[in-house]
Amino acid sequence: MARYHRGMKALFRRVAHLDMDAFYASVELLRQPQLRGLPVVVGGRRGGAMAMPLRAYEGRGVVTTSTYEARALGVHSGMSLMRAARQAPDALLLPPNFEAYRHYSALFKRALVGIAPLMENRGIDEVYLDLTDLDPDSRSLGLRLKEAVRGATGLSCSLGIAANKLLAKIASDLDKPNGLTLLDSDDIPRRIWPLSVAKINGIGPKAAARLYGLGIRTIGELAMADESLLEQAFGARLAVWLRESAHGLDARPVVTESAPKSVSRETTFERNLDARADRRQLSAILVELCERLAGDLARKDQAARTIGIKLRYADFQTVTRDLTVPYPVTGARDILTGARECLRRVALDRRLRLLGVRASSLSGPSDGAMPGHQGELPFGEDAARAVPGVIT
Repeated sequence: MARYHRGMKALFRRVAHLDMDAFYASVELLRQPQLRGLPVVVGGRRGGAMAMPLRAYEGRGVVTTSTYEARALGVHSGMSLMRAARQAPDALLLPPNFEAYRHYSALFKRALVGIAPLMENRGIDEVYLDLTDLDPDSRSLGLRLKEAVRGATGLSCSLGIAANKLLAKIASDLDKPNGLTLLDSDDIPRRIWPLSVAKINGIGPKAAARLYGLGIRTIGELAMADESLLEQAFGARLAVWLRESAHGLDARPVVTESAPKSVSRETTFERNLDARADRRQLSAILVELCERLAGDLARKDQAARTIGIKLRYADFQTVTRDLTVPYPVTGARDILTGARECLRRVALDRRLRLLGVRASSLSGPSDGAMPGHQGELPFGEDAARAVPGVIT
């Protein structure tokens, strides 16, 4: 890893991306260590803590996360529990405990800032760290950070260290779980270029599919792609970003503090879903998104005055709807209520490929948040009132 001169921080940085390994599942295994090494899935209803065979689960829901043993059987985040049960019927299912996840998230982040104070929060289980002015021995520093996380939580993490955020994020995923990957500019052709273009953070399924259609499947092929071809397909501005990213260029700083304008959660489905035929699955996904969004607001200590939804149809047309509520809200119950009201104003007569929920007009919860509206969302048939004919 190169040394960095203080006067040239804008051009030369050393950045780490730290990602907790199968975070939710790993937290659950702290309470039930006898399940270590087994395929474990976290998802479904709250309540209870005992594992049950996935094939015995009845009800709607989606996979929140899974252990690496379950992933090896084809079970991944966002998959419906019904499909997961067909894929791995003997896997063990545990209900999510978001309070515990937020607790362990706070523990590992507190341990990190004791060593690397310049931290950018990227979610409940990942952060960026600016290491530019710290110990120049990146391997030693990386091991120290990993040990601090292990000591504070008993959990493992994967860490990538590189010259910028883009490369650090890719690096943290190269040697999971429990990896430590140091990436220098000389490593890009050997370690980065053979990877799929989808490994670049910011290239989603739609953009990846368009690149595949151009015959560009790897990052190396993107780096060597004809500039005019990219401009024709994506426009001049995005074409420049694609080329720079493929060459490992990224000027973004680690942002230690920012006032969020909005927080959102969304998911792209593995197949296009019909609002009526797949109503139960869509309802479960909506509940899960609202739960996660409530967790994000709690972690950021924010309340929202506006709740919105985002839908993308099978033809890639995207629509959004927003609702301003009479008081700032933080709880999943209120977010879900607002999202349903927004859904009443959307035509659900076409198949869907994406669903998202957004909270905006944020403020501190003390700024008028309604008391008594931060309880857990109830689950079950009578937990949700239906948007007529579609998503409950």
